[in-house]
Amino acid sequence: MQVRFNSNGKDQTLFYSTLRNRVEGYFTENNISRHCNREMVVKTAVLLLAYCVPFVCLLVFHPSVWVSMGLWSIMGFSVAGVGMSVMHDANHGAYSKSKTVNFWLGGTLNLLGGSIFNWKMQHNLLHHTYTNISDMDDDIDPKAFMRFSPHSEVKWYHRLQFVYAFFFYGIITLYWALLKDFIQFAKYKREGVNKNTNKENRRVLLNMAGIKLFYFGIFICLPVFVFAIPFWQVLSGFLLMHFIAGIILTVVFQLAHTVEGTSHPLPDSKGSIENNWAVHQMNTTVNFSRKSRFISWYVGGLNFQVEHHLFPTICHVHYPNIAKIVKETAEEAGVPYLENITFMDALQSHIRTLKRFGNIPQLNEAIA
Repeated sequence: MQVRFNSNGKDQTLFYSTLRNRVEGYFTENNISRHCNREMVVKTAVLLLAYCVPFVCLLVFHPSVWVSMGLWSIMGFSVAGVGMSVMHDANHGAYSKSKTVNFWLGGTLNLLGGSIFNWKMQHNLLHHTYTNISDMDDDIDPKAFMRFSPHSEVKWYHRLQFVYAFFFYGIITLYWALLKDFIQFAKYKREGVNKNTNKENRRVLLNMAGIKLFYFGIFICLPVFVFAIPFWQVLSGFLLMHFIAGIILTVVFQLAHTVEGTSHPLPDSKGSIENNWAVHQMNTTVNFSRKSRFISWYVGGLNFQVEHHLFPTICHVHYPNIAKIVKETAEEAGVPYLENITFMDALQSHIRTLKRFGNIPQLNEAIA
């Protein structure tokens, strides 16, 4: 079924057109670019250095086990920061007006061993278009032992998902580097999301495999076989880095959509969603910790997910100022502006939502 958003509501159309005009006016009136600024460039350098320098120290100085684990931990925090603050903006075309700059900085996804090709289809195309719509938004599809939608099948073990979820969050980037891209590549090809020719897909697949071989060669083989660092120590640090990065990345993204207050609408028999796209985003996306400067800096504005979903091609450094415009316009139009005031509020709401999705019998659920 092809899913379409309702375009008949004049008030909803007026909301988004008014909002776009006001946001464009903000950039015009202040004579600033919608892309990166000096703050963004400095942050990019800091995060990349915080990822690369510890690894170089590991190779050159051969520190003790505990110091090594500390360095791998710093790398975990740093690669999560790069993913949220640099890669994410670049692959949305938001970092720079230059496609070349966006291409190279978008390639920092390779620091996680991930595929840009798959990521853009899952995130830019499916998630941003069909947010929280079952069987369309890959982010809420059932995964392993997790249930993120009130419309997917309930299993007995989902009752404990609010407990074990964070273990799976921690291993998700390792799974991504090892298997996810290949499984996802086959799925998107089978379902027609990937519209490449067979020749193009062979090239994509070879590139994907080559990047992963290079990634594991650098982070596993180089330290062990060239710098003679014990394999168990390298493997332990590598797994620690991925667990930290996985926890951070997954939790931050989950706090935007799998929390209380968000909706999970289903299309009607004709494939139509009740609201237009912009209002749909307002109903399915939640901000958190908007006033925390540190969180806003570290998570790349992903605590301003409402603004990001409405304006994904605007660099996140502008979201705090845009948020004021979005909230005022939403209030004028009677459109919900969802947010959790603090990080802990959002995290607790996410845990309660996981518990609710695990306990409510599917047949008795209303649209959540």
